[in-house]
Amino acid sequence: MSRPEDQPTGAGSQGIPGPTDRTAGTSTATGQAATPPPSEDRWREAVRAITTGNGLVALLSVLLAVAIGSLLILVTDDAVRETSGYVFSRPGDFFSAAGQAISGAYGSLFRGSIYNSRGADFASQIRPLTETLKFAGPLIMAGLGVGLTFRAGMFNIGGRGQMLLAGAAAGWVGINVDLPFPLHLAAAVLAGMVAGAFWAGIAGVLKARTGAHEVIVTIMLNYVGFYLVFYALSRQSLLQAPGSINPKSLPMQDSAILPDLLGDRFNLHLGFVLALVAVAVVWWVLNRSALGFRFRAVGANPHAARTAGIDVGRTYVLAMLISGALVGLAGANQILGTATSGVTVDLDAGIGFDAITVALLGRSHPLGILGAGLLFGAFKAGGFSMQASEGIPVDIVLVIQSLIVLFIAAPPLVRAMFRLPAQEAK
Repeated sequence: MSRPEDQPTGAGSQGIPGPTDRTAGTSTATGQAATPPPSEDRWREAVRAITTGNGLVALLSVLLAVAIGSLLILVTDDAVRETSGYVFSRPGDFFSAAGQAISGAYGSLFRGSIYNSRGADFASQIRPLTETLKFAGPLIMAGLGVGLTFRAGMFNIGGRGQMLLAGAAAGWVGINVDLPFPLHLAAAVLAGMVAGAFWAGIAGVLKARTGAHEVIVTIMLNYVGFYLVFYALSRQSLLQAPGSINPKSLPMQDSAILPDLLGDRFNLHLGFVLALVAVAVVWWVLNRSALGFRFRAVGANPHAARTAGIDVGRTYVLAMLISGALVGLAGANQILGTATSGVTVDLDAGIGFDAITVALLGRSHPLGILGAGLLFGAFKAGGFSMQASEGIPVDIVLVIQSLIVLFIAAPPLVRAMFRLPAQEAK
């Protein structure tokens, strides 16, 4: 017969963790570890958020593109190709040449886009940074326009046509209208934004009324816009300079030119400030306004948005109008700040298509687009320095940009290459 003291007593004897069990950090009922401390939970959540988020994928996409670009630099370098012929007998020569080629290329890229340590004075040393900001301005403006349509579930591929029409409209006002400085500049910028909004709004109306796919419509409008501007530049009664046979207009009047920010020694003008203002406005629209909520709701699920009472067709039209106005601002920036010598059919300088890359890299977020625009502005500014000082084809920079788009468009590939966890469903 068992004694009273042998009988199970207390909560712990019934398989329920008592005070001693809890302080030990284990549960006798389940045999599992207790909940980690709150600080450890926060660290785990932070690591999970970083590894499953889109920001890390974008960063790794850039690094992968730069790594592949380094291989292309090695292939195009004469010294590397020469030493590769006897790499097994004298490998030191090959690796030395490879190191000099890569360091020289990216060193010149840095000196051409951020800071030139070889400059004679401070102005020449910081001039590359001002060039980066100059190139980044229209990329940010147009990228905001493309990114806004992405958030609304649309694709604005018509940046080139919208920039051409906007540049032509802004140029016409800048040449033919006589107004004092602030009013003339404001009128020219407004004309460019209205022209860009009108050209993009065509695609929005067609999608809302007929269901026409905006990708096809905007691509076709690129060609229509190009030939319309070319026609205007071929007629002296419209935009062509009097007495000229070339498709080019007269230069802008001084009262319609964006003023320089840092003086005549630098090309940086007021357009970059307008780009920063555009970032702030688009951020507020998307995150703090009812219109931005409708954009995001339609972009997430147009059927659910329609059920909730949102006019989806009207939202599409408004998204394209605002997008076109932002891209038109980039076109006005080009003709009133960068290429003030006259309107031409290549005033867009490829920005209309680069804006798609900027919007993708920035994940359609205004602040992300700002960072992506600065990065691509640095690529543009430094690419010419690479070619001039190292003899590296500037097309390699274009290859790097294209690879960034490739990797960003295939996030599962990047996650698989770096063994990152899959993105959590929201």
